[in-house]
Amino acid sequence: MIVIRCGSAPVPTVLGEHPRIALSEVPGKDEITRALSEVGTRRRMLVCGTDAALAAVVTRLMRTENLDVDVAYIAEEPTPATRVYGLPTGSAAAKLGVQGEARELPLIRDETGQVLVGEATVTGPDGGVLVGETYGDDTIVFSGEVDALTVRPSPDLPGVLATAERPRRIRRRRWVAARAVQLGTTAGIITRDGKQARRAVKRTSFYRHVEPWRLVSP
Repeated sequence: MIVIRCGSAPVPTVLGEHPRIALSEVPGKDEITRALSEVGTRRRMLVCGTDAALAAVVTRLMRTENLDVDVAYIAEEPTPATRVYGLPTGSAAAKLGVQGEARELPLIRDETGQVLVGEATVTGPDGGVLVGETYGDDTIVFSGEVDALTVRPSPDLPGVLATAERPRRIRRRRWVAARAVQLGTTAGIITRDGKQARRAVKRTSFYRHVEPWRLVSP
């Protein structure tokens, strides 16, 4: 068991007696590999940081075939990922990370091999309308123009949730549950777990990986 402090993320005092390693705010693959070598026999990482930091860690676990490692997430405040998985924050999250049990959950990734832990949004360039078409498995999410596409992982199968944002409509947005969500667009800007991509894409997909990950959960 090792505490992973990403950037300047607070580390609750309850974790003071556990080994700690400091990484970048969004750690790179070499940093995470080094941390993994120090996990020890209990095979648990307690990640203090942001959704982007957690996604970076889990991405590396997936790519190095270490998804058997337990992961605990200690966020200072609620985030999309804590809301998705019903996780506490602060000291309560730290206590859960030390004492709680890990359970297998669907692991959601995109076609570039990056894991999604909280939320991804896709808009047009400069925050403009998104033009295109999205399917969740065989169900259409939208076709035409929308303000944004939102994709989230789900702790329940099939694993991915998607919705199109149409704020001018009064009725509640419809979420589509699927194993895979695929978007085709003239130009889309993706923000994954709070990190915005530099370049527009014409297509992207989010889907359930063949293996689950292990998250310490309530």
